[in-house]
Amino acid sequence: MNGVILINKEKDFTSFDVVAVVRKLIGQKKVGHTGTLDPNATGVLPVLLGTATKAQDIIPCHDKRYLADFKLGISTDTLDIWGEITEIKAAALKAEEIKRALGSFRGEIEQLPPMYSAVSVGGKRLYQYAREGKEVERRPRRVTVYSLELVSFDESAQSGRLDIYCSNGTYIRTLIDDLARAVGTVGVMTDLVRYEACGYRLDDCMTLSELKERAESGDMSFVQSVESIFAVYDELTVSDKQANRFVNGNPLDISRTSLKNSAEDKKIYRVKDKQGCFLSLGIVDGDSLKLYKHF
Repeated sequence: MNGVILINKEKDFTSFDVVAVVRKLIGQKKVGHTGTLDPNATGVLPVLLGTATKAQDIIPCHDKRYLADFKLGISTDTLDIWGEITEIKAAALKAEEIKRALGSFRGEIEQLPPMYSAVSVGGKRLYQYAREGKEVERRPRRVTVYSLELVSFDESAQSGRLDIYCSNGTYIRTLIDDLARAVGTVGVMTDLVRYEACGYRLDDCMTLSELKERAESGDMSFVQSVESIFAVYDELTVSDKQANRFVNGNPLDISRTSLKNSAEDKKIYRVKDKQGCFLSLGIVDGDSLKLYKHF
């Protein structure tokens, strides 16, 4: 089976746990996912089946959207509520003060990866150093926060919720820690829901228990097509003769396609036959359309 299963990951499951469960329920060995979601986080986790696993390195949209809850006044070693408290600091912030501070965290910013993360330094994961009680030098990473809004804030509890749209590699825990320090206190993430990833939304996802029920009933209509991964690319329809030529690895003459007056060099297309079937990805290379990736 080839395609994508959209899982609403629940707490206490790692992304690898989800892959293992899906592999068992579907009875298929070739299974992967599009991006790790921490065990205490929930939400969208696209799981790839069969030939869709070939898309892991070329997924065009890695941007994510999150709802993140936070609390001011405490800090932990993991930068979230599940870690060991390392600092307590008085906090009496107003919602407007936090909103004013958000501006400096929008756009392209630098983040220092948290010690409890999977970033490698010297051939070792940072979380491995952290578990040994060591802190090592880390290099800041550039990420992009497209939008950042304060959804709510309880001034008496000094806790609130942020809506975040960001690029791949953004650490929400770090963002909250940096924001808290920017307003003169400390803070931790208390909950995280990823409600959009790789162009897929939470409304289209199912829990593992729901997947089990559907799979046992033999209803597999929920599997998204491999093509859906590349929905951001324009589609190009070719003739039956061109389709046969193209899937066998032969380039097509751009002048003999509908792109003859509008081709952009290095642009990628979803190539489909006249019946609407997805064939593969093609890339414009000069006067030719070449096979980019076949599924």
